[in-house]
Amino acid sequence: MATLHVLSHSPFADERLASCLRLLAADDGVLLCGDAVYALRQGSDSQRQLEAAGLAQRLFALDEDLQARAIASELAKAVDYPAFVALSLHYDKVNSWL
Repeated sequence: MATLHVLSHSPFADERLASCLRLLAADDGVLLCGDAVYALRQGSDSQRQLEAAGLAQRLFALDEDLQARAIASELAKAVDYPAFVALSLHYDKVNSWL
């Protein structure tokens, strides 16, 4: 069962991102929203963790939050709210890391 993991908290505040990445299955996806998009900041430890996780085609970030925080990244695919809904329907489960 593929799961979409939704992270919304800053990766610099706690270990949710690292915990999530440890639990990912091969077909799981990750969506960064809110302050979690800071994980994509160039040169950060969290960006290196995401790169090492090998999430090609399975890492997404809410475009509105990327724009609000002036973050650009080739690592994650930017998605809008309708695409977020489509992702949640594509995966068998959605796990929000509250």
